[in-house]
Amino acid sequence: MERRAEPAAALLVACALRIEQAALRSGGERGAPDGYALLRTGMGPRAADLAVARALGPGGDRTAVLATGFCAGLAPGMNPGDLIVAEETRDPRGTVVCDGTALLAEALARAVPGRTVHLGALTGSDHVVRGQERAQLRATGAIAVDMESAATLWTATRDRRGPVAAVRVIVDAPEHELVRIGTVRGGISAFRVLRAVLPAFYDWHRSLLLPRR
Repeated sequence: MERRAEPAAALLVACALRIEQAALRSGGERGAPDGYALLRTGMGPRAADLAVARALGPGGDRTAVLATGFCAGLAPGMNPGDLIVAEETRDPRGTVVCDGTALLAEALARAVPGRTVHLGALTGSDHVVRGQERAQLRATGAIAVDMESAATLWTATRDRRGPVAAVRVIVDAPEHELVRIGTVRGGISAFRVLRAVLPAFYDWHRSLLLPRR
């Protein structure tokens, strides 16, 4: 049975897949803020919409929501295990601007040293993107694509004021598509990176919500 976020959770981290949830849980929860919760939404934008709305409930107005998991990189030169920090997420309903992206990128660089961190637009899709469609999405200015982040943040910001962010780990890229032989190696690399990111998420949350002096 999946552990659900309580409505008043301080930090809700949402992922879609069981393997993503396993990676995050295996990284441990030491240093987690009070009220931290990990939510597995299920795959696709509709599942993310429903699960996040249910998890936040009527009392989650100021909950910080961070979407995470794996994604497809769109730019040449990207590699499995690279990190994406979304400056904004996009889907047909519109654009959501993310909070504290520079702080988050710095925290990830500390948590996963040696890994490349890319900042840019993360676009949503309702299916796995391959081949020419990847280039078409890149032409819109997006640097990566996944199926749940845009839906998660759209739902999280609807009539709410809590901070939002999205961090994704590249599992395939233009030179490393899922159908190729390197898929297994790339998947292992991405899993290891995702397992190491929780401390950066906690740092992001503390940096945004601690009182300013």
